[in-house]
Amino acid sequence: MKFMWHRLICKNRINLRLLDNICRSASLCAQNNKHETSSPHRLFLGASIATLLAYKLYDYKKNLAFAEQEASDTKAGVAREGLPYYSLQDVSQHCNKDTRIWVTYKEGVYDITDFVEGHPGGDQILLAAGSSVEPFWMLYAVHNNPHVWEILETLRIGNVTKEDAGKLTENMSDPYSTDPKRHPVLHPASVKPFNAETPPFLLVQQFITPNELFYVRNHLPVPKVDPETYELEIEIEGKNKTLSLTLDELKKLPRHTITATIMCAGNRRSEMTKVKPVKGLSWGAAAVGNATWTGVRLRDVLALAGVDEDAAFKHVQFEGLDFDPTGKTYGASIPFWKAASKRGDVILAFEMNGVPIPRDHGFPVRVIVPGTVGARNVKWLARIIVSEKESDSHWQQNDYKGFSPSTDWDTVDFTKSPAIQELPVISAICQPSEGQTVQTDDGHILVKGYAWSGGGQKIVRVDVTLDEGDTWHVANLDHQDTAEPPQHWSWTLWSARIPVKPGTKTVQIWAKAVDSCYNTQPESFKNIWNLRGVLSNAYHRVTVKLQ
Repeated sequence: MKFMWHRLICKNRINLRLLDNICRSASLCAQNNKHETSSPHRLFLGASIATLLAYKLYDYKKNLAFAEQEASDTKAGVAREGLPYYSLQDVSQHCNKDTRIWVTYKEGVYDITDFVEGHPGGDQILLAAGSSVEPFWMLYAVHNNPHVWEILETLRIGNVTKEDAGKLTENMSDPYSTDPKRHPVLHPASVKPFNAETPPFLLVQQFITPNELFYVRNHLPVPKVDPETYELEIEIEGKNKTLSLTLDELKKLPRHTITATIMCAGNRRSEMTKVKPVKGLSWGAAAVGNATWTGVRLRDVLALAGVDEDAAFKHVQFEGLDFDPTGKTYGASIPFWKAASKRGDVILAFEMNGVPIPRDHGFPVRVIVPGTVGARNVKWLARIIVSEKESDSHWQQNDYKGFSPSTDWDTVDFTKSPAIQELPVISAICQPSEGQTVQTDDGHILVKGYAWSGGGQKIVRVDVTLDEGDTWHVANLDHQDTAEPPQHWSWTLWSARIPVKPGTKTVQIWAKAVDSCYNTQPESFKNIWNLRGVLSNAYHRVTVKLQ
């Protein structure tokens, strides 16, 4: 395999000072827990070193990761009067439940022992035990928000001594500094990692979303991949042989092109938060896009590896080249039948809208799983595993799942809900926008939007109302792919010219879609609320002023 640790270490500068600090913390932790077996000590040290190596695989600029947080927050991690001071050596002695688990953030010292089990990211938080959380928060920038800082401060037990403050993170580099440049029109939901959507009114200007305006969903830094050395590995569970394909070899296989919409599970989450706060990026209605994808059928690649659609496997796992501080890559899986079926239309795409896939969207190869939530369309594809088991990645097991409105973070059990695959029917009003002043034309207003349904279903109708459902107007389906269900992967662009009563100053526009299985959208978010804010497909509502 060409993406081995020793090659990456050789190609990237390692911050020896930070390595020394992490190793010292691991060593002190081991020395202070001699009654335990040596294996956990080795694991802790190994995880610490792997954490640094994974983090320092990038040759980046000076640390900028917390610039935005520092500008907007003056309390989290700032030294507080009346609390004791601890040295980094003191902190390093508290790295397991027996000694209590302490971490540092800036000048603060925190006891997170009782929080570990409830941490949404699982036990990965333990990698910071006895040390600083800042290297990890640079990669998981979702932590850099007031809600997380507020929780952190409730765990505060002291301050780092002035002599030691900052030592663990000095000279630290920014893992996002080599991310690609983005079009300035994109509206970020987060900067590190970069996640952004285009203004909704631009979405409905054309059926195919331009690459530069396609929404961006990244969980980790964007890897820089050399197409000349790129290899895709295909592993079949139970067999010792692994098939490897270079990019050139992949491109020699029969090509297949599909037009498919990809949508983030959290699209329109910002509307759900109006019912009750949720955890996740505050997406509007434009975390979605439609593109033409060209590549090779996954089923053809599986056939090369000796697997046909009648095989008894249950899942196909995907791993990307983007990875977290522990070296774990982003991963997901889909049902085997979807991967192996000709009707599934799953492709390993190397082109997007007729050109090589841009870095933000998975260069050089991205798996496109049409009709399925964006999280399963793994970018920077490195490895395919045909297996009896689902992917064990965090994003498959502990995220992107739906729950009852009554489930909260104290009662949630991620093992009780299946991973989201096909998405439900949805629509959105893209023009006019919320709060806009609209000029009536001969007593009418023009409304435009998109509608889409997962699972290859086709939109058969979009209904629009200005009077809370007393009267509905059927929209025109202006742009729609000719493919028939269940292989209709693209969205539908629609418009409606709706009459308004004379003298009306303000109206609230509602829209709902119906797909070819006669599934339709729920009326409100109240009864579909869930703690992660996913599957936000209630009627879309936009309030506008008239003149």
